[in-house]
Parts: sequence; structure tokens; C-alpha cells
Amino acid sequence: MAMLAAFAPAALAHEIRPAFLQIREVEPQVYDFLWKTPARGEMRLALNVIQPADCTNTGEPRSSMVNGAVIARWRAACKGGIIGKPIQIENLSHTLTDAILRFEPLEGAPKTLRIKADDPVAVIPDKQPWTDVASTYFVLGAEHILLGFDHLMFVLALLLLVRDVKRLAGAITAFTVAHSITLAATTFGWVKLASSPVEAVIALSIMFIAVEIMRVRAGHASLTANLPWLASFAFGLLHGFGFAGALREIGMPEDSAPLALLFFNLGVEGGQLIFIAAVLLVMFLWRRFAPATINTPRVGDMAWRVPVYVIGVTSAYWLVERTMGALGL
Repeated sequence: MAMLAAFAPAALAHEIRPAFLQIREVEPQVYDFLWKTPARGEMRLALNVIQPADCTNTGEPRSSMVNGAVIARWRAACKGGIIGKPIQIENLSHTLTDAILRFEPLEGAPKTLRIKADDPVAVIPDKQPWTDVASTYFVLGAEHILLGFDHLMFVLALLLLVRDVKRLAGAITAFTVAHSITLAATTFGWVKLASSPVEAVIALSIMFIAVEIMRVRAGHASLTANLPWLASFAFGLLHGFGFAGALREIGMPEDSAPLALLFFNLGVEGGQLIFIAAVLLVMFLWRRFAPATINTPRVGDMAWRVPVYVIGVTSAYWLVERTMGALGL
């Protein structure tokens, strides 16, 4: 457990975000390109779009920095259209991220494709089966939770706080139900909250659970430990807004938005279950097979203190960083 927490980079409060390419047809065989790549400070991923050979830019690309991403825009004319022709993301194979391609034709439904690092070339199909949408958004949901260090830290903190299996199952279920509610409500525009304050409160929720773990281990009474589902549900609502922010960045096909949302959420749950299973497996193997010489009360005490301290310090850092960002400081 200590290793799981210690290796979560303090500087990376969010998941490794995918690059995003939007291609919008504005006239027959004429397209507006929007290329968004993740950035940190002045550094950005060296990813470039290689258009089909018969596409010619009609003007110089324009670039700007917006919310931690570099956005480039340009217009190109593609003889014979762009459907069925290869679009490559240069240098994608050298990164840990994916790219999302969203194509919006003049007529017909938009199409969303996932371009993987091990296969950085995409071809926009004439028709896209629903299984492509389902698999794309399922993987995106799983990647979001598994590479989202703040969400994983919250789940890990719950595992350290709640040691009763039934209560733990109730807490995880409440967290799942809650973030599913706000994910759906935000995605369909029923609820709107600014992302910066939400991200700051998510960091606060992680720090709160870390403090509660220390209180419980010290023998103090804790409503959170006695009714963990209540705190999990409340904070799960906040984390759902975070998931919705990621989904909003990616975008969804308008004609199959419910399907994309469903499988993105299922992917989040699948990734969450994988993480929980991995942590519980590590705990079981330690208790079962650790040599008696190192499986001592002192080592056991450190085994929970170290990850709690890492979680507490990291979440405090995120809280300060995100609060300053929300205040524009």
C-alpha cells in the first residue's frame, strides 16, 4: 500500500489526459481542424497531426494556451474528402497517452475514434458501429480512473479507513452511485459547476479521509468510520463532477451520447474494481506470505502510516495548488 501511494506523482493531480483532434467539415471537402495537446507550464507533448497527402492548408495554423493545453487551429481542403484516408499522430508512440479524434461531417452523425500509442494512425469510417463507440468510451473511462491519481488516492484512503468488508462494500457502492449521478447530470447539462472549485474540494475530500484514518487509529470516535457510505456518497458527488469534466474535454457523439456515457461510466467502475482488487491482493499476500522477521507490529504500523502520510501531504499540496488556481493566484 505504501508503494501504491508513494509512487503517485505529487505534481500530477489528474490523469494523463489524451490529446484531442476535432475535424469539422465546414464546406464540402473543406475542414476546420482543432488540435489540443496536454501541457504543463511551457512544456507540451511534441505531438503533431499528419494529414492525408491530398489535404492542403488554406492558411497558417493559429496556436494558443488554454487551461493547461496547447490548442492549434487551421483549415484544410482535402481533395475527395477525408473519409477513408489515414490521419497520423506523429510521436504518439513515444508517449503514455492516447488521442481522441472527433469528426463532424456536414451531414450525418459525428464519429469518435480512439488513436492508440501502439497504432497512431486512424481512418475515419463511412459508418461507425455502436460497438466502436462502446469500446472506445469504456477504455477511456478505465484509463481515466486508473491514471487519475486523485481519484485513486480517495479509493485507497477508503480501503485504509474501512476494515469491515460489509461496510467497505457499502462505501464503495455509495461512491459509485453518487459519482454516476453527477456524471450523468453534468454531461446532459442538468447541473453546471465551475471545474476549478470542484477540483479543490476533491483534494479536500482526500485530505479529510486521511485525517479521519489517523483519528480512528488513535482510538477516537468517527462518524465517517461508523457510516462510511455517507461520506463516500457526499464526496462521490464531487468526484462525479471531476469525471464529467474529463468526459466534456473528450466530447461525445451526439447521436449516441447515452451509450457513450454508459460505457464511460462502466469503464470507470471497471478500473476502480481493478485497483481495489490489486490493493486487497497486496494486503492479502503480505499477511499470508511476509516473513515473520519483517511482519512485525512496528512494520505493520508503518505499512498504514506511510501511505496515509503520503495521501495527506499530497492532497494538501493539491488543495493549495487548486485553490490558488481557482482564485487566479
